[in-house]
Amino acid sequence: MTTVADPPAGTARQLGYALVDADNHYYEPHDCFTRHMESAYADHAVHTVVGDDGLGRLFIGDRPAPWRPVIQYDLIAPPGAGKGLMIGKRKDPQFEDPNANVLIKPYEHPAFINRDARLALMDEQGIQAAYLLPTAAVCLEYNLYQDGPEAAFANLRSFNRWIEDDWGYGYQDRIFGVPLLSLADVDLAVAELERVLALGARAVHLNPGPAYGRSPADPHFDPFWARAQEAGVPVMFHIGYSGYNDSVGVLWGERPNVSLYEQTPLQNFLGLCDRPITDTFAALVLGGLFERFGSLKIVSVENGCAWVPGLLHQMDHSALLSRVNTLVEQPSETFARHFSVAPFWEDNGAELARLIGEDHVLLGSDFPHPEGEAVPVDFVDCLDGLDDGQIRKVMRDNTAALIGLPA
Repeated sequence: MTTVADPPAGTARQLGYALVDADNHYYEPHDCFTRHMESAYADHAVHTVVGDDGLGRLFIGDRPAPWRPVIQYDLIAPPGAGKGLMIGKRKDPQFEDPNANVLIKPYEHPAFINRDARLALMDEQGIQAAYLLPTAAVCLEYNLYQDGPEAAFANLRSFNRWIEDDWGYGYQDRIFGVPLLSLADVDLAVAELERVLALGARAVHLNPGPAYGRSPADPHFDPFWARAQEAGVPVMFHIGYSGYNDSVGVLWGERPNVSLYEQTPLQNFLGLCDRPITDTFAALVLGGLFERFGSLKIVSVENGCAWVPGLLHQMDHSALLSRVNTLVEQPSETFARHFSVAPFWEDNGAELARLIGEDHVLLGSDFPHPEGEAVPVDFVDCLDGLDDGQIRKVMRDNTAALIGLPA
């Protein structure tokens, strides 16, 4: 078997080093929220109900999970099958047609559900280490909050304990599961942050979007940000559901509470594309968070980077026009110092590097999702125009530094 020190023949060997990936995924089993659910909140647990078709539907207590109705553990398109859709093909039968004979059952692929099998696959892919994130769970926090912050955190604690069981926060110094947190309650957030830090977490995840009636940069949340900064762990924002269908879409006459599979083009634009992540990052920067926490690190994964130029321009312009601007630095400069971004494979990663510096651009293959790279090293194609040293930073060194791996 190949090892991480001896990448497989082909592009990985030509790069001459093993990769460190900021955006890998697993597929969650049916009991990922229930295995460790505290009995006091059992009636509010996320759980799976298997239908006559053999597919698991997600419920939160007795309510169907509205935006993410199914758990992909049972059936999904294979890695890379959606690449045609991502570059503008209106129909991609491998990705869209449920009758196409290419769909797979993740539970039949050990590397998608088992960490030791995943390590063997990482050896074959030439990957030394990777952050691993959920597939379905990043889409549920907004709906969890409808039962109150205590029930929401009970679900998050249960899920994080499942991560600790099945993947770990630093398994063999190669697999770094990312625990899910929330700003629904700052005291509960700090308590769970302390718990996962004590177990070795090397990053934590927050959902994009407003923090339940506040900006995430509101000083109310400073105890959370202070502890994250003190620990030196990056705070990740992965694409997810931020409730924009209910709050923004309805202002334009769109239906609330639609699923991912029922969203109109306008709902996709308002609530799933760039709006939630750019709103969130603008709130952090323009809200002065980094003037209070000068070494805090923020990571964006699976949000692409097409929005970055516009966001930098608009933040600078907004600060310039404000008559109550107390920021001591241009917002675009603040962003370039504190944020690291994983572009999509179809983005222009070299242009992103010119905007925020190559030290802040990350390999994010999205493996094994259909819309990601089937072969993670192929991500290098979006870096055309960078030199070998810059490419190494993106494909390995930058994420290794965030994790805290030796140089």
